[in-house]
Amino acid sequence: EVQLVESGGGLVHPGGSLKLSCTASGFTLTNADMTWVRQAPGKGLEWVSTIYPSRDLTTYTAAVKGRFIISIDNAKNILYLQMNSLKIEDTAVYYCATGSAPWPTRGQGTQVTVSS
Repeated sequence: EVQLVESGGGLVHPGGSLKLSCTASGFTLTNADMTWVRQAPGKGLEWVSTIYPSRDLTTYTAAVKGRFIISIDNAKNILYLQMNSLKIEDTAVYYCATGSAPWPTRGQGTQVTVSS
């Protein structure tokens, strides 16, 4: 059974950093394209970043490019999202997911709140 569990969210000031983790079980992360999506209050799911291990490729939405880094720890089978220079508009519930939009296979999410 595929399970994804996110952690690492919290409250941070603008300009701060957080590192989100997604622990996977039931499959090997490097055998799948993995995605981070987020949902801000009152809005739909927004794609944030995808990693394609088979192609050694990462992609980011323009809003986070240069600030966020997606990566996989192969030994631990954990997906990460390093988030730097956080902005108020990054406030959302962040989910890790596999597959394509609308990403039905995703975890329960972790809340990230950026506030002064």
